[in-house]
Amino acid sequence: MGMGTASGGGFDLSNPANSFVDVARRVVLQPVRFFAGLPRGGNLLNPLVFALVCIVVSAILSGLLVLLGVQQNPGFNPNPQNAIPSTFAPTSALASILFAPIGGAIGLFVAAAIQQLLVRLIVGENNSGFASTFGVASYTQVTALVNWIPIVGPLVALYGLYLSIVGIREAHGTTTGQAALVVLIPFVVVLVVALVVLAWVGLTVFNQG
Repeated sequence: MGMGTASGGGFDLSNPANSFVDVARRVVLQPVRFFAGLPRGGNLLNPLVFALVCIVVSAILSGLLVLLGVQQNPGFNPNPQNAIPSTFAPTSALASILFAPIGGAIGLFVAAAIQQLLVRLIVGENNSGFASTFGVASYTQVTALVNWIPIVGPLVALYGLYLSIVGIREAHGTTTGQAALVVLIPFVVVLVVALVVLAWVGLTVFNQG
C-alpha cells in the first residue's frame, strides 16, 4: 500500500486530502506507531507541506475570530514543542495569514536545526539525521489545528510536547529521557526568556505610571 493510507508512512502530496486527515489522526492518536513507521532520512517537502497547512489553518481561524468579534487581534497561537507560533503578526489578521507560511517555514528549519544539534550532543552521532528531526518538528505542528481556540487551545497544544518527545525517541532510536532533554531544553529557554521580557515590560510600564 502507498503512503497516506492507514498502512503507515508520512504525508503524501499525491493524495493530499486523504493523506492529511489520516496523518493528523495517526500523529494525535497513535504517535508511537506513526513516528516509528516513518522512513529514516526521508524528504523534507512532504512534512513541510503538512506543517504549513496546519499553521495556515490556525492563522485563518484566528483571523475569523477577529472578524466575528470574538477577540480583538489574532494573538500568538503557540506550538510549545518547538516554540513556533501559528500566528506571526498579532495586530493584523490579514498580515498573519499572509505571513504564516513564510514564518512557518523559517521557524520549522530553525527549530529542527536546534533540536538536531541537541540530538547530536545528547543522543550522539549515531542518529537518524536532520531529515528525521525535521519530520518530527513538522508533523507535531498538528497541534496548530486546535491552538487557535481561545484559552483552551494553548493548553491542549501542550500535548505537542509529548508528541515531540515520542517523535524524537522513535525517530532516533533513543531513550525517553534523552528525547525529553532534546525537546524540553529549548522549551525551557524560550519560556525563561519570555518571562524575563514580560517582567521587564511590566517594570517599565510600572515605573512610567
